[in-house]
Amino acid sequence: MPLVDVPQNPQKVWEALQEGNHRLVTGNLIDVNQDAKLRAGLTQGQDPRVIVLACSDSRAPIEHVFNIGFGDAFVIRTAGHILDSAVMASLDYALENLKANLLVVMGHQSCGAVGAASDFLAGGDLPTGLQRPIIERVAAASMVAKRDGREERADFERENTAQTVSQIISDVPAARRLLDAGTLGIVGLRYLLEDSSVETVVLHGVK
Repeated sequence: MPLVDVPQNPQKVWEALQEGNHRLVTGNLIDVNQDAKLRAGLTQGQDPRVIVLACSDSRAPIEHVFNIGFGDAFVIRTAGHILDSAVMASLDYALENLKANLLVVMGHQSCGAVGAASDFLAGGDLPTGLQRPIIERVAAASMVAKRDGREERADFERENTAQTVSQIISDVPAARRLLDAGTLGIVGLRYLLEDSSVETVVLHGVK
């Protein structure tokens, strides 16, 4: 089912995404939102039900992970799904204008940015140049996990996602407002490369 046909309800959209991922895991994919008629209709505008902020890693393509198609998701991707001014502005635009009912932050297993941050925390060097701010931000999240006694790379990946969700709720006014109004749900996920499933990290406004 195209997400545009899903009721505009955070819980219903979340359930539809879970069903799509289950289809991927079980090998029962369906054709969704790819025909020429649909693409032609999208020239008039977009009406996505979900906004996704995800890591840029090529092994975690959003539309494939959830078995969705053209026009279903407004997707923002950065290494380690870190937030900067451009990403925050993109989220603010999407939340204010697209009337999506779910915001997903998706990290993943074997994240390179988290791996580099882990190496730094173990005594390695920080990258120089443009990559440095990425690793610094991911390392800050990893340090929170370490303080709580969570030392595995998977723990760092989960904490990085949880920290991103918290920052969005704190720093993007529309996210907090829509969440409080009950028209938006926010989900933090970790995609597992080994079996294509998604692991829930945090939930706000959905269950």
